[in-house]
Amino acid sequence: MKKSTSILLALLGLSALALSSCNTIAGAGQDIQKAGNAISNSASR
Repeated sequence: MKKSTSILLALLGLSALALSSCNTIAGAGQDIQKAGNAISNSASR
């Protein structure tokens, strides 16, 4: 019982890490896209 609890906690921890890293990468992608749009807009003026 103790071993299964520790395995469950480890899986929950890994799941939380995976979900938070996906969110961070998505946010970075949006920031890069906004910067690219700003450069394109300033070049077309």
